[in-house]
Amino acid sequence: MGAGLHLLPRLGAGAVAHESVAVVTENPNSPTPDTPDDLPERDLPERDLAEIPSIEVMSRAMVMLMSAAAEKLGLSAEVPSDSPYFDLDEARRLITALAGLLTASVEYLGPHAGPFRDGLKSLQLAFREASSYPDQPGQGPGEKYTGPVYG
Repeated sequence: MGAGLHLLPRLGAGAVAHESVAVVTENPNSPTPDTPDDLPERDLPERDLAEIPSIEVMSRAMVMLMSAAAEKLGLSAEVPSDSPYFDLDEARRLITALAGLLTASVEYLGPHAGPFRDGLKSLQLAFREASSYPDQPGQGPGEKYTGPVYG
C-alpha cells in the first residue's frame, strides 16, 4: 500500500447502530473494553484513502457525525438526560456540521440523501425536545442550512 492516510473497510450497518462511537472508530485490532484479551482479534485489511470513492468518504463522515450527535443527545440511554455523555453544546456543533456536510454533498448522494436527511431531522427534533429552552424555528442546530424543522 502507498504511504499516506488509510481507512479500514466498511464495518457494516450494525456497527454504528449498536456500538458506541469509540468502539466503531478505535483500532479494530485492539480489544474493546468489553472484550476479553483472549478472544481472537479482528484481522481487517487497510484501504488506501485514494481507493475509496468520494461518496463513501462523505457517507462515513455523516454516519460518524450522526452517531456522535446521538451519543451527545443521550439517545442510547434509557433516560437521555441521565447519560454520562449528554452535552447539548457538543450535540449542537455535531448536528450543525452534519447539516453543512449534507447540504454541500446532497447532489452527489442520489437516493441516499433521503435517509441522511431523515436522520438529520430526527437529531434536530431530539435536540429541540432535550432543550430546556428550545430554539426558535430556524435557529436550531443546522437550521441555517436546512431551514426550520418542525415535528
